[in-house]
Amino acid sequence: MYAIETRNLTKRFGDLIAVHHLNLAVEEGTIFGLVGPDGAGKTTTIRLLATVLEPTEGMARICGRDVRTSPEEVKSLIGYMPQEFSIYADLTVAENLHFFGEIYHVPRRELIPRLDELLSMTRLAPFVHRLAMHLSGGMQKKLALACSLIHRPRVLLLDEPTTGVDPISRRELWRILYDLARSGVTILISTSYLDEAERCSAVGLLYRGHLIRSGSPAEVKGGLEGEVVEMIAEPRREARRLVEQRPEVHSVRQVGERLRLILPDARKAIPALSSWLRSQGIELIEVHPVEPSLEDLFASLIQSDSLRQQTGEAFFQG
Repeated sequence: MYAIETRNLTKRFGDLIAVHHLNLAVEEGTIFGLVGPDGAGKTTTIRLLATVLEPTEGMARICGRDVRTSPEEVKSLIGYMPQEFSIYADLTVAENLHFFGEIYHVPRRELIPRLDELLSMTRLAPFVHRLAMHLSGGMQKKLALACSLIHRPRVLLLDEPTTGVDPISRRELWRILYDLARSGVTILISTSYLDEAERCSAVGLLYRGHLIRSGSPAEVKGGLEGEVVEMIAEPRREARRLVEQRPEVHSVRQVGERLRLILPDARKAIPALSSWLRSQGIELIEVHPVEPSLEDLFASLIQSDSLRQQTGEAFFQG
């Protein structure tokens, strides 16, 4: 039995299909990353799994319980942390945890040891008497996470928990997530940070409601059609304009001062491309093949003919 399972899960808002026939199978004790840009359908998917929204079509189960027919059972099994997390600014850390413990009917004899456990896990013990409004953004996220864990859920649903969080707090949040997964908690986390998705056990790339790839990060990246070349060239803007004209270049994106190109055969294409750019007055400072990332794959997929065929031409219109 999967901890999270969906089959043709669909949600429509009028003429808009926010989630389109989504099929997921997430194993227990894993971290699954639902990855995509704003508007991809990540938040809608999590709200469907959390029973906040009702599906238009299809099925979703949490630990075997159907979200449509057994919503109260599902709620008892999940911890849900939305983007706008619901801690109370005028309560202290301890008061927030006590409040959520009461909401989830945690027995009093279990509540104090559970609070101690969560405060230790999140390293919030030194701030137990501080008002939530006086915590940093990262500490507020950790408090919200602790509140969602108060009742020992089997599945944790996190909607972009690291958005707006500093790098140190992001690392701390991921440390907590790894510890939870090792203890057997299943985690579904949505993110628009593709580099962050590399930390997950498995990922699903979501775009305009469609699941376009899923598997381990290595498996998903292995589906890239072509090879990645990194280039530093001056003048940068002109170099990019010229490179985008070349038929052998599948996609181009800029990362800092570098251009990342996807080519069918990097070692064959680099000499010809380099020679042509120099003939156009471009100074090549550096050009070499690199390992692909999920961002490279995503950039390639959303421009590919195969994706048009997979989702239908209307998918790219409007």
